[in-house]
Amino acid sequence: MKLIRTVVAPSSVNAIDLLVQQVPELSKGRLKDAMAKGAVLLNSKPQKRLRRAQTNLQAGQQLQIHYDDDILQRSCTAPTLISDQQQYSVWFKPAGMLSQGNEWGDHVSLLRSVEQHFSAKRPVFLLHRLDREASGLVLIAHSKPSAAAFSKLIAEHKISKRYLIKVKGVLADNVLQPGKIELALDGKACLTQFSLYQVDFEAQQSWLEVDLISGRKHQIRRHFAALGHPVMGDPEYGENNKNSTGLALQAVSLSFVCPKARHSVSYTLPERLRLLAVSA
Repeated sequence: MKLIRTVVAPSSVNAIDLLVQQVPELSKGRLKDAMAKGAVLLNSKPQKRLRRAQTNLQAGQQLQIHYDDDILQRSCTAPTLISDQQQYSVWFKPAGMLSQGNEWGDHVSLLRSVEQHFSAKRPVFLLHRLDREASGLVLIAHSKPSAAAFSKLIAEHKISKRYLIKVKGVLADNVLQPGKIELALDGKACLTQFSLYQVDFEAQQSWLEVDLISGRKHQIRRHFAALGHPVMGDPEYGENNKNSTGLALQAVSLSFVCPKARHSVSYTLPERLRLLAVSA
């Protein structure tokens, strides 16, 4: 079942009681589950997820429920904490996990998982995203000043992000030699730099290390599809590039000057979590 409903409290009432009255298609248990998984929004300023079923609403307050059986039943592998630096933390986001939730819920998102890991005792700010199908390192800030400082670094291209991808085909020398793609996307200039990491001649596939200089939507995936060497397992871009283990794109390292400590730091994905190790 899938439904979207906006309900208005006629008078002082508990949130769950209002939903039971106004959304008779769903049982009380399903409604509570939807609330716990972030699919019920309180139309306040700012809008927020309402998880506590017994929250008392005042007359005129509005709730929105976005209910989808398929989404609410989804699950995924838990993320892995790579480093906790108090003001920020570095996480491994597995494939199949959203970076953050949407109106349909947030229970399979990295941001919600991090919030639960710290028992909601720290604020969580997502600094950059990875596609749901991708895996790898993600930075989370734990204070507004820290989030602002990292956002400035990102805007100034001062956070180095390296990816490991597997693409269809064996790249020719005249493609590897410049090692860059400068194809504009969405009317904006962007640059992807890469180098050869390993070749599987039998499968006619290549592993590449990629440095993302700019950050357009699906930049790596779109650039390599345009080059004629789509990322293996990409569900949107390329042809004849299916992959039994999913999208072969992983963020494997992050480097930057820590805004607080003022010295260079680097985080690398452990070998046991790398796609290349998993594939082998």
